[in-house]
Amino acid sequence: MTGVYTVSQINSYIKNMFVRDFALSNICIAGEISNCKYHTAGHIYFTLKDESASIACVMFASRREGLDFRLSDGQQVEARGQVSVYEKGGSYQLYVKSIRLSGQGELYERYLRLKQELEDMGMFDEMYKKKIPSYTMSIGIVTSPTGAVIRDICNVAHRRNPYTKLVLYPALVQGEGAADSLIRGIRKLDSMGLDVLIIGRGGGSIEDLWAFNEEKLARAIFEAETPIVSAVGHETDFTIADFVADMRAPTPSAAAELCTFEYELFERELSQRRDGLCSAFIHRLEYAKRLLENKRLRLLRHDPAMVLSERKRRLSDMLKAAQRAVSDKLRNRSLELEGYGFDMYTALKASITDRKHGLELRAGRLDMGSPLKRISGGYGYISDERGQAVSSVSGISQGMELRLRLRDGLIYSEVERVEKKELETDGSA
Repeated sequence: MTGVYTVSQINSYIKNMFVRDFALSNICIAGEISNCKYHTAGHIYFTLKDESASIACVMFASRREGLDFRLSDGQQVEARGQVSVYEKGGSYQLYVKSIRLSGQGELYERYLRLKQELEDMGMFDEMYKKKIPSYTMSIGIVTSPTGAVIRDICNVAHRRNPYTKLVLYPALVQGEGAADSLIRGIRKLDSMGLDVLIIGRGGGSIEDLWAFNEEKLARAIFEAETPIVSAVGHETDFTIADFVADMRAPTPSAAAELCTFEYELFERELSQRRDGLCSAFIHRLEYAKRLLENKRLRLLRHDPAMVLSERKRRLSDMLKAAQRAVSDKLRNRSLELEGYGFDMYTALKASITDRKHGLELRAGRLDMGSPLKRISGGYGYISDERGQAVSSVSGISQGMELRLRLRDGLIYSEVERVEKKELETDGSA
């Protein structure tokens, strides 16, 4: 032997041989799927086989983005990828990049091209999708008049809302002329002013569903004024109609669910809203009444008659208050005057008493010095003929008539002689 090699070296050498082979780097292999397993990490492991051979295959999770159907045993497929060696196990396998169902490759390629073309045109954009009404009362249905689809839609719609109007346009859903039949149905029902349209059929192969992948049907859906729900095939089936429609339903029954509202629930909600509206109306009415009453009172307060009456009342109150104030003032003044009068009376009475006593004293003194008193004691009071008192001999002449008043009468006399002399004062009078 010229040399000894390890297993790793041999497997690596063989892998390099596969890598350098251009034919094996991008090869498409047709066969039947068996031993298909989906790993939790997202990878798919399966075997492709024919009548006499098999090859192991793996499709990593990073390559599954373009896979729009689920792999299962027994499917005839065409897998494209690279054949290489798994060094650890010393086996070769196909590392799958893409996969499609056999016999449908051409149609599927057409489907993908049209899908990309319409998407680039913006026909799938959300900005063009119309909102499905929340409360639909009329639904147009474009589908086959026979089969499970129309029965499922009718059953679900009747169960949820028996008052919903259903209008069926019987159309071909597969085969030659199916797309044109579907287009006529859409345009007919669109002109009837219905709330929403449903187009659909049951599941099938890509050939069976091809009418829903026609560009002319996609344009008819896009141009319709009525919102359209697409319900084609099973949940895993996708058609061009699904992407261009305003909403996609996974099944025809689901489309009926989406397009009809539950009448019993609607009645309950309507009753609750009616009660709420009544309550709100009553509250609003009470508020309006209070507001009106406030405005009425404000208006009354500014009414000329009311203002005049109020001012009269206020004037009357002011007058009464003034009268009461004056009356109180007078009463207080009267009480004060009475007090002052009583004080003056007391003071005057005291003064009179004092003066009386003084007068009595002076009267006594006068009485002591009174001429009459003296006259009564033997003295007399002399006056001239005019009644003037004579207190001195001055001014008395001979022949003058004098009057002498005594206690019990008058004596008239004529002066015979006058003698002057100094009188001695005794200090008594």
